[in-house]
Amino acid sequence: MPRYEIRASHPGDETELLSVARHLNTVNLPHDRAAIAETVALSDQSFRGALASPLDARYLFVLVDREASRIIGTSMIIAQLGQRGAPYIFLDVLDEEKYAGTLDLHFHHTLLRIGYSYNGPTEIGGLVLSPDYRRVPERLGLMLSYVRFLFMAMHRDRFRDEVLAELLPPLEPDGTSHLWEALGRRFTGMSYVEADLLSKSNKEFIKGLFPREVMYATLMSPDAQAVIGKVGAQTKGVEKMLRRIGFRYAYRVDPFDGGPHFTAPIDEITLVAHTRRLAARGPLVPAREDVHALVAVESPLPPFFRAVRAAVRDAPDGVLVEEAAWQHLGLAPGDGVAVLGLDERHEAQRERAAGEHPDGAGHLADGQRHSSAGSDRSSRS
Repeated sequence: MPRYEIRASHPGDETELLSVARHLNTVNLPHDRAAIAETVALSDQSFRGALASPLDARYLFVLVDREASRIIGTSMIIAQLGQRGAPYIFLDVLDEEKYAGTLDLHFHHTLLRIGYSYNGPTEIGGLVLSPDYRRVPERLGLMLSYVRFLFMAMHRDRFRDEVLAELLPPLEPDGTSHLWEALGRRFTGMSYVEADLLSKSNKEFIKGLFPREVMYATLMSPDAQAVIGKVGAQTKGVEKMLRRIGFRYAYRVDPFDGGPHFTAPIDEITLVAHTRRLAARGPLVPAREDVHALVAVESPLPPFFRAVRAAVRDAPDGVLVEEAAWQHLGLAPGDGVAVLGLDERHEAQRERAAGEHPDGAGHLADGQRHSSAGSDRSSRS
């Protein structure tokens, strides 16, 4: 039977998720039992289809080591970032050129302008993998990242036309954000940590205190200017993966730390386009030429969604699935499955050439702001 399974989170996962969250402690998965319980409850309602609007959904996937009987990783989809009372907030990054002909002086300026959206994109985030599992041959970080795109393809109507991923910029070892020191602290009087904590429950202070006018980054310190829209060292591998599947820098950044926002039209993301809905035709004894893929099934009962890595082979009017996965997922001929190739041979060669992390997800994917002062900021990605 497959050792690792990705499934929908459900009530009862809170204690194990708290243990996973301590490795990164992000806004989307904070190291806080009450917040995790709220996220799990919302995720359970989302997978059940019990919400009034599918755009209110937040899907939390958990990766389980079945031999150890414990959760070792997570990833997440937020159906719509930006709601009434909790807008999607960003800084547009603009260019301006100035020229004085009489002096033959030419200057290039970077401008920042705060923006708000109450009808924003779908966001991917919450990817955390326990450190002990980051170099296993199954490349679990890649599976955790890919499963979200597979799920979006399965339920295209639940998600927005644009998908967003936030990446972390370079930060100091102690977590200092030079952009926040140059901008946010001056207009709020708060430290980065204080504002970070407050933003979980209250975003009104940003709209009320940040300047509405265009701001010249030229007036900021060189250190602050240097991080705007830049990707931190730990997330370089994530950036390469995102670009490879269709994401591009949107010239928008996080107002707290200047981390870049990468976006893509959902229907142009290669992993969404390459996900196939097929009929399972029978079990397969793997051969060398078979490809490996995420194979997912759904059911009307908990855990609603399950996916494992398995060898697959095309068959007439469907697909053959590795026997161990076939048995584990309880498949019968004719059952519907979703299949997304992992392209692991090509990916492994590409990552070795690029010097990327062998699990395909960099250090940890979807680097996002930490949610508390107690976080190990040097491990963020």
